[in-house]
Amino acid sequence: MKNTFILFLFVLTFSFVNAQKNYPNITLKNLDGKDVNIVERSKEKMIVVSFWATWCGPCIQELEAIADSYEDVQDEMGFELISVSIDNSRSVSRVKPMVNGKDWDYEVLLDTNQEMKKALNFSAPPYLLIIKDGKILYTHSGYTPGSEDEVFEKFKELSK
Repeated sequence: MKNTFILFLFVLTFSFVNAQKNYPNITLKNLDGKDVNIVERSKEKMIVVSFWATWCGPCIQELEAIADSYEDVQDEMGFELISVSIDNSRSVSRVKPMVNGKDWDYEVLLDTNQEMKKALNFSAPPYLLIIKDGKILYTHSGYTPGSEDEVFEKFKELSK
């Protein structure tokens, strides 16, 4: 009986460790005010989602580093990058001018009420995820120079 119970706990633990968490099915607005649902997009291709804010220096560094090689890497790997600003209603007016000034080539969404941030339960940006078919396959918190390479490597591994 004791062995059966231990086996049951092992199987239960193993299934939780290998379970993929669902990405919240929340629709956000892009900079043009159009609705975008990341879960729906992730059914077509793998999506890299980067949460950031205009006041977050490491976030800007990460998005700049990704932007430097995004076009080449996107063509090679076939993913889409979506950045989600978590700026609140007081600072959201800074998002569009910053994006236009940076000439970022990827879609920017607004999580002004931080509904997505709360649903994902992360404390601070930058926070990056890789999603496919509505499932979170990988998460990365924080940024140090070169960590974008780790993300690209993880993406290659997951896309095999």
